[in-house]
Amino acid sequence: MFKTNVGGIDRVLRIVVGLVLIALTAMGKLPVWGYVGAVPLLTGLFGTCPIYTLLGANTCPRK
Repeated sequence: MFKTNVGGIDRVLRIVVGLVLIALTAMGKLPVWGYVGAVPLLTGLFGTCPIYTLLGANTCPRK
């Protein structure tokens, strides 16, 4: 559907940050806004970021 534009380290960082935010919110350490961690989690899992597409950015290695 979307072209992959999120590379290796970027993907890993997005997934980790997303999981940490969601976990901290679920444990009550952060308010409900912490569920915004779903955004980096999903962009990391799918490998595509709509903001990168709009800005013309790409962190994937060239083929």
